[in-house]
Amino acid sequence: MIDYRWIGPLIFFLASLLMSTGCKQSDPTINVYETSESGHKLTLIEDVEPLKVRSEINLNINQKFQTISGFGGAFTEASAHLLNQLSPSKRGEILKAYFSSEGAAYSMARTHMNSCDFSLDHYSYSPLAGDKNLEHFSIDEDREDLIPMIKDALEISEEGFKIFASPWTAAPWMKDNNAWVGGKLLPEYYDTWALFFSKYADAYSDEGIDIWGFTVENEPMGNGNNWESMHFSPEEMTDFVQNYLGPKLEGDGKGDLIILGYDQNRADIKEWVDMMYRDEASSKYFDGTAIHWYESTYDYFPEALQYAHQKAPNKYLIQTEACVDSEIPVWKEDAWYWKKEATDWGYDWREASKKYLHPKYAPANRYARDIIGCLNNWVDGWVDWNMVLDRKGGPNWFKNWCVAPVIVDPDSDEVYYTPLYYIMAHFSKFIRPGAEVIAADSTDIDLMVTAAHNPDGSTAVVVFNEGFTEKTYQLKGLKLEKTINISPQAIQTILITN
Repeated sequence: MIDYRWIGPLIFFLASLLMSTGCKQSDPTINVYETSESGHKLTLIEDVEPLKVRSEINLNINQKFQTISGFGGAFTEASAHLLNQLSPSKRGEILKAYFSSEGAAYSMARTHMNSCDFSLDHYSYSPLAGDKNLEHFSIDEDREDLIPMIKDALEISEEGFKIFASPWTAAPWMKDNNAWVGGKLLPEYYDTWALFFSKYADAYSDEGIDIWGFTVENEPMGNGNNWESMHFSPEEMTDFVQNYLGPKLEGDGKGDLIILGYDQNRADIKEWVDMMYRDEASSKYFDGTAIHWYESTYDYFPEALQYAHQKAPNKYLIQTEACVDSEIPVWKEDAWYWKKEATDWGYDWREASKKYLHPKYAPANRYARDIIGCLNNWVDGWVDWNMVLDRKGGPNWFKNWCVAPVIVDPDSDEVYYTPLYYIMAHFSKFIRPGAEVIAADSTDIDLMVTAAHNPDGSTAVVVFNEGFTEKTYQLKGLKLEKTINISPQAIQTILITN
């Protein structure tokens, strides 16, 4: 018979022996990944000889900010259609590059309800005029391209991802101008339009796609006389959510679906959050605020982001759309993405008083600067626009050419992963949902930095050097000190694991 009285003292003796022989917790593992103008593409960097002039980046895990929702891009009909023009191997390669753990591991995605500018043509799930009860509602338009892309991405993703949907417009018959572009939702169809969201969630659920939430309207302030749009004022959107959309989803047992208000440029956010969160009743059904980046090619509007957070500190603040717009993609020329040659809509079309916001810029720098700036100002999610476009910057019925992180040539079955893809991966791959943004301060004002502590205990630090000279910095905090060189025109992610 075993005498169990000896087990406790034995364990105590062995533990004491290990402590007396100097056993201690192993040092953390530090891996540095870099993407640079010089050619690195999420490359694991080995130690190099440091420069004499050094700065410091100090981390403080005890000072925590927002919790991360996710990073990702958008499922559009244009992207899905292009994938179906490629060979099965190339199609699968791109989806794995975006959604697998070996790739960018996207954790959040957007899609459109009804058609948008990056659709092949106009369409609505409710085409029959006067169908107030939406008895003829159908998502058949999405079955050939869009739904298969989303389902295949879900199958590839190991952890899954949040997906939210945005309408560009209701069907023309619900609007005061009876047109795809512009106009407002007629009050007599507010109930119908709320029902539309509920039916959409059910229809996608039947396809095995669980919708996480919605933005109420893409660009409610309008986008000129261009592509699909529908206008709301802050008061009108708040009324629709407070009295129609929120109660409808709640009444249909879908109260857990997220509702994000606004969904346009940051410069005008103040008047929207003031109205959305004016009192308890108006705030009840808004789970957060959605924003875009098109107001400027360089300013990420930290004051506006801080104001939005302070107005609703317990709500989401998610960047829901960004892209290099008004440009035809440059094919297989990485250097272009690091040069200040790109222009945007405002370079040509903005009123003179605000044209200063739209100088030429380097796309890679704009992405890195904006995402870090957002994370340092309470934004908890950052979602790019189209995941895949062709060499012209489409397909797009409006011929509103843009750039995506991945460009394809269906005729030759070729794929080009632009530097933008790797910059997105610096965040999406290493900063996971549930991570908490922590304090990270640089003594070099020319090095932008942000950091987040992940649920698995790892810490990701992202450093951006927009300058044209190599720099050395000492990374301090978390009981470590590491000297690191960063290339000119480069972004790094330092992953710290125990």
